[in-house]
Amino acid sequence: MGRRSDHSRQDLETLILAAAAALVAEVGLAGFSAREVARRIGYSIGTIHNVFGTTDRLVTAINTRSFGLWAAYLRERLDLAGDADRIAVLVEGYFGFARSHTHWWTAIYDHRLPPDATLPEADQQARGVLTEIVITEVARALHRPVDDGIATLARSLIATVHGHCAFAVSGAWALMGEAAPETAALARVREALAGHIAAG
Repeated sequence: MGRRSDHSRQDLETLILAAAAALVAEVGLAGFSAREVARRIGYSIGTIHNVFGTTDRLVTAINTRSFGLWAAYLRERLDLAGDADRIAVLVEGYFGFARSHTHWWTAIYDHRLPPDATLPEADQQARGVLTEIVITEVARALHRPVDDGIATLARSLIATVHGHCAFAVSGAWALMGEAAPETAALARVREALAGHIAAG
């Protein structure tokens, strides 16, 4: 493995992030260790701190990367869907990413920044792409332009689907005797959209 002199700072950032994301995919956030990432890439823990500052910033970068992959996952499925039931595709895409990449998905919601830290603007913008996809599709389904009301509705629908998905991933849904969380989530979304249309 190359040493520090063989990699630029950008190279190191890419190398560290790839190894860190792979580790999260293997062991989840609970088993994550920046020291293990350093061992895997053949650098010292100090190098990781020099590049990312703190382990929290590294995990933030991993989660922002996951948001990007998730957005791409949804876009691919929407592109394939064409004019088919795109709302169903969104719900399936939410569950599909969570099931295919459970540790990455869970890490997004398990990680908390320290109280005195804020999410950098670049990370906020990158993560916001996923929500914008949903807002656009909700507006399309309702034949409405995107406005604050549509954005608020879309975020509420995300919360609804997320709750169903989180219960499914954790096993809580099955413990309640339910067998089809994705179907139930889609039904709740359809009800909300129908109610919005009825309300004018």
